[in-house]
Amino acid sequence: MKRRAGQRGVALLLVMWLIALLAALVGAFALIARTEHLQGRVLVRGLVAENAARAGIEYALTRVAATDPRQQWLPDGRTHRWRYSGAHIEVKIVDENGKIDLNQADITLLTEFIRGAGSDPRQAATLAAAILDWRDPDSLSQPAGGGEDGDYASAGLPYGSKDAEFESVAELEQVLGFSPALYAKLAPHLTVFSGRVRPDPAFASAEVLDAMGMNGAEVVASRQRWDPSSGLPAPTLSDGSLVGGSSGTYSIESRARLADRREAVVRAVVRAGSSMPGAAYTPLRWQAGD
Repeated sequence: MKRRAGQRGVALLLVMWLIALLAALVGAFALIARTEHLQGRVLVRGLVAENAARAGIEYALTRVAATDPRQQWLPDGRTHRWRYSGAHIEVKIVDENGKIDLNQADITLLTEFIRGAGSDPRQAATLAAAILDWRDPDSLSQPAGGGEDGDYASAGLPYGSKDAEFESVAELEQVLGFSPALYAKLAPHLTVFSGRVRPDPAFASAEVLDAMGMNGAEVVASRQRWDPSSGLPAPTLSDGSLVGGSSGTYSIESRARLADRREAVVRAVVRAGSSMPGAAYTPLRWQAGD
């Protein structure tokens, strides 16, 4: 009897351990399932926010091309707000004509622009010369210094001057003397798509306008006070109107925020029109996320 009682006790203990093990397994599976559900939800909401931000880019292109002044968005950097499928969307659109073209700007404009970003005058002149040396086909350094193959070798860089035009603004990080911090300040105001020696003041930022010898803050304030739908004439400068002709190539930043505070941002450079059937624009640069 005692042996049977002992066997029953052992069996009961084993059953209890088995129940505890099964309960732990069920709990673990439930936790994994919940975690995967939450991860899936986060991913889905992220995709919803990103698609809403992309919709902001699509919508901005329709508004900037509108012929009715009451509907038209000016591509001068001001913030435009829109609601789409429950999402709050903020869009900034800038015509590339308002930026400094790395392949066309002269050394004076480049020097003043770099100086305005915090460089001292001598350093700014050297950096501007390095941009010209990067894009020109010869191996002669600029009078202000610049950077040709020997200068890159002396700096320990495994490459030399490109001696060809910039293909993207990002190439500026490779130019001799440009730090990541300085590049981050300059990049939003630069382009390789305008083909202009001098930016169009109708779309230029305050930083670019300052480099052009204008009062950037005053010009931007005057420009943004004007409402195209008011019927009033556009503000003017001594050398022309503050309403320029659109190039059809734009930098667009679209930021979407959902009701649950999920956010997504898409930054792109696009050209209106496309050779692809059904496409409204040609993407030249695309960045999703900060």
